[in-house]
Amino acid sequence: MSELRIFYKENEKIKISKNIDILEDIDKRSIVWIDLLDVKEDIESELEQFLKIDIQEDEEMEEIEMSSRYMQTDDSIVANSNFLQRDFEVEPVNFILKNGILVTVRDAELDSFNETVKKMFVNNRNFPTGYHVLVALFETRVEKDADMIEDTTDLITNLSSVINKASDHLDENVLIQIKDLQEKVTVIRQNIMDKQRVISNIMKCNFFPIELQPRLTMIIKDINSLFEYTRFGFDRLDYLQDTFLGLVNIEQNKIIKIFTVVNIVFLPPTLIASMYGMNFDIMPELKWAYGYPFAICLMVVFTLIVLLIFRLKKWL
Repeated sequence: MSELRIFYKENEKIKISKNIDILEDIDKRSIVWIDLLDVKEDIESELEQFLKIDIQEDEEMEEIEMSSRYMQTDDSIVANSNFLQRDFEVEPVNFILKNGILVTVRDAELDSFNETVKKMFVNNRNFPTGYHVLVALFETRVEKDADMIEDTTDLITNLSSVINKASDHLDENVLIQIKDLQEKVTVIRQNIMDKQRVISNIMKCNFFPIELQPRLTMIIKDINSLFEYTRFGFDRLDYLQDTFLGLVNIEQNKIIKIFTVVNIVFLPPTLIASMYGMNFDIMPELKWAYGYPFAICLMVVFTLIVLLIFRLKKWL
């Protein structure tokens, strides 16, 4: 869905317009935020000329190295950050902040953007400039990341319960679930690391409003807390993986033990049968009327002796 949203101030209130022609009728200084959701190139070009900025293409945003996702000039900030969607798909977002006007470029709906818009209309005074909107977007995104980590933690807890309840009949699906959760935690960790770099660079900006510095500091603290949660998630998943592999080894050892006992139990009867299967001319039991029952009894006796030894040794 393609959508253009222009947020501007009028009589101390935030208003929204989805028509780019409004730029000709309002004061440029009243513009707070311009949000571009998969808009056409002609709209991007018109905004570039109006604001004297350079809007990056999707391919450019995706190819930018993580260490180069923040650029700053004397009067502008250009930052690129990945925002997670509910299905853990990554959506790159381009932030351009110049003269107090924030421009965001993206190709997908993001909950953090919708939440920020709601906050803007609930309390207009908290969003006088694009700087405040930018901080609010990252605050909301970090909150969403925390929710995703919490949901992932619940999935890990549920998987742990499944392993405990089904320890006797585990299958490879458990290992696949562990791998899937590890990938999800990795994606979350990479994204919060990406935001940490962007926020750290913004804190060094000499023209960023001083009153927003405490909020940026709090975002960094929240991100550091999320790092601890992701590390805890990794540790739990490693423990579950080790537990799963240990239970599988125990099951395999039980099977091998059964086969070993069966083989050893049948070794004496096999030995006896082999002896009487020899084709020697002189073998007294061959002519004996009770030779066959004797051999059978001998096999049973030795089998019972072996089982008794195993029982006394507590191997069974």
